[in-house]
Amino acid sequence: MTTTDRILAFITNRFPQAEISDVEDIFSLGYINSLFAMELVMFIEKEFTITIPNDELRIDNFRTAKAMTELVDGLRSAVV
Repeated sequence: MTTTDRILAFITNRFPQAEISDVEDIFSLGYINSLFAMELVMFIEKEFTITIPNDELRIDNFRTAKAMTELVDGLRSAVV
């Protein structure tokens, strides 16, 4: 499973009726509230063994699965 697949699986597991592509804005689709946003951050940190710095906790980094994948990939490459 790719990073994007894992992120989309987490979202669709929480919202089974959701049909989301990797470029759809999950905020505008109405799936995100403040509680789920925190769950998403915690999932990403645990699933990919990374820490998301405060300056990366911007809404644009979490709008789409593609943006989240780019964030994860960027943080992983910074560690190596």
